[in-house]
Amino acid sequence: MLNKPASFRQTSINIESTLGWPKREMAGSMTSRSKLPPTARSLPITLIRAREHIMAPIRKVLVEEGITEQQWRVLRVVSEAGTIDATEVSERACLLLPSLTRIVRAMLERGLLERVQDTDDRRRQNLSVTPAGQAVIDRNLEETTEIMDKFRIALGDEQHEALIDALTAICEVE
Repeated sequence: MLNKPASFRQTSINIESTLGWPKREMAGSMTSRSKLPPTARSLPITLIRAREHIMAPIRKVLVEEGITEQQWRVLRVVSEAGTIDATEVSERACLLLPSLTRIVRAMLERGLLERVQDTDDRRRQNLSVTPAGQAVIDRNLEETTEIMDKFRIALGDEQHEALIDALTAICEVE
């Protein structure tokens, strides 16, 4: 078994539980004043806490590079896709289209992205990463991978994959 950093609280895992989530027995699972769970057990608040815990070290890397989290997400999505239209980027990068328009404009000005004509529909333009944009990814790949590996190691491969699967399932709930 891997040693987990002190910052990770030990939880008992019930593999049979819905979506493989950790389940912790609590006295008084609802607050006395409302029917809401305590904030320590609130899914939305816990997701925000986890996001901030994961993003804090990555944010430091991005600040040193001079790009925002949103620009990093756009670079990652466009690089992964090769060539992609803005609507698809907004969905994959979790950005509203008006925000993406502003972000893309700044990235075009910095030479990180370029517009390319759609081969099937000449009226449409797609986005692709420039060599300068790919260089940003390449310069930060090792450090961001090391950061993410710490979380994978702390959770273990099985729990890490179960977490990704559970969060993906949540995104599919209507």
